[in-house]
Amino acid sequence: MSPADLATLVAQGAGRQPADLVLRGGRVLDLVTGDLLEGDVAICGDTIVGTCDAYEGREVADVAGLILVPGFIDTHLHVESSMVTPFEFDRCVAPRGVTTAICDPHEIANVAGLAGIRYFLEAAERVVMDLRVNLSSCVPSTAMETSGARLEAAELAPLMDHPKVIGLAEMMNYPGVVHGDHGVLAKLELFRGRHIDGHAPLLSGRELNAYIAAGIRTEHEATRAEEALEKLRKGMRVLIREGSVSKDLEALLPLLTERHAPYLALCTDDRNPLDIAEEGHLDHMIRTAIAGGAPPLAVYRAASLSAAEAFGLKDRGQIAPGRRADIVALESLEDCRAARVWCGGVEAAEAAFEARETVAPVARGSVKAPRVTAESFRCAGNRAETPVIGILPGKIITAHLTEDIAPDDGDKRPDPARDLARIAVVERHGVNGNVATGFVRGFGIARGAIAATVAHDHHNIVCVGADYADMAVAVNRLSEIEGGFVVADGGRVAAELPLEMAGLMSLSPFEEVHARLVELRAAAKALGVTLAEPFLQLAFVALPVIPHLKITDHGMVDVDRFEVISAG
Repeated sequence: MSPADLATLVAQGAGRQPADLVLRGGRVLDLVTGDLLEGDVAICGDTIVGTCDAYEGREVADVAGLILVPGFIDTHLHVESSMVTPFEFDRCVAPRGVTTAICDPHEIANVAGLAGIRYFLEAAERVVMDLRVNLSSCVPSTAMETSGARLEAAELAPLMDHPKVIGLAEMMNYPGVVHGDHGVLAKLELFRGRHIDGHAPLLSGRELNAYIAAGIRTEHEATRAEEALEKLRKGMRVLIREGSVSKDLEALLPLLTERHAPYLALCTDDRNPLDIAEEGHLDHMIRTAIAGGAPPLAVYRAASLSAAEAFGLKDRGQIAPGRRADIVALESLEDCRAARVWCGGVEAAEAAFEARETVAPVARGSVKAPRVTAESFRCAGNRAETPVIGILPGKIITAHLTEDIAPDDGDKRPDPARDLARIAVVERHGVNGNVATGFVRGFGIARGAIAATVAHDHHNIVCVGADYADMAVAVNRLSEIEGGFVVADGGRVAAELPLEMAGLMSLSPFEEVHARLVELRAAAKALGVTLAEPFLQLAFVALPVIPHLKITDHGMVDVDRFEVISAG
């Protein structure tokens, strides 16, 4: 800021000059005292310069009858999980009150490497909201999967000082941290003294101590109150997550009190367009938490001020002089439905979205999978005892089940009557053409198949089905449409959503993606699928850093032992 700019800011705050923008008639929720404050809010450029007084402005916005709260901060998410570009994500969630989002672009990084991260950094400089980036720490997440790229400390170093970068994203390879893996420690050392995000599901005791001692400060994988309390007591900030699959708000709600709120924040991690359109984003979390009995002051602190302080964003989180003008106008705190939103003093309305410059898409044509046949999905084995992935609805943690499945003509076949479906992962980066198969319980699929190129974090093709021929139809179709989601039934494609960019994001408007997902959900349900969100659940079955049993293109993975095991 130049001396002249600073002088203008001070003059507008003192009332010697009209403010650029005045919000008049509302009441301000003070997140420090909990009071509702009367008076105008004066804004100069992107900065609040006055509150609790009367101001003149070059532009005046009437917010009479509304309550003004600081803009919401999503402390950990993957924009790619919204299945649209950062520009459509911006247009979708900023009007709901999300003025800052801290993303980890490791989904696209696992497909396109540094080109994917640079795309996000360029997009972040052009969107209306403040999109911040944590540099991806685990590309790939483990050595037990095939990804499209590998990023070590040396590749991340040149991007560290980009103005949109906060620090190092979720360190998912917690065994690597605890056991001193050289490559993992090199990344932690590189970011020592900066923010490092955590990811340590169920980690406890001395191993948790070691993990935190490495400089890791936040955690969004706590799924029980006892787990979150241990992490709070050991100095971590806990990010309460409510995504489309991982739904931890109810379990952690008892902690969301005025005592704990300064050390809690909110995040969505992975939330798809169906849930955003039909329920909301952080606004949904806020009203759900309040309806569940959490004090409104505690909830709004976690949604903004506490989140800002956890990530070193000292310029936001309060409606106060000198803070960034990220403001949400609500009719009521309990209902949390944004009437108007300002991001850095710019109203998040259609005119602002239309004025943005965009960035050309990257990672087109990224699906290079081998062509498969029904025979590709046979699951050989000479003994009946078989490991089975057990889906836990509302969780990305899975059970490690064991079922007797008798081999028949060299194949262990799906058994819909026992809810035992075939699951397969097909390598799609053109590296080795791996095809791995196993069993999963919990989808309820009775016929046909569903398949996707969204498979955390390697994003190979993952497919669940009761019919091998339909599995082949679905998998092969994904190569033809540059990736996405496919439902196959009776030898034909019943529904699909192309995700042309890296096999992860659509180039279509958010509304169109939502409509196609509605069709996909109905098509999956017609196959007997009982899960409310089968496609993201499908994606997490392939993530080998979340206990207890998963599958990658290398095979079935026992996450507790951190090794590939026999499928039976």
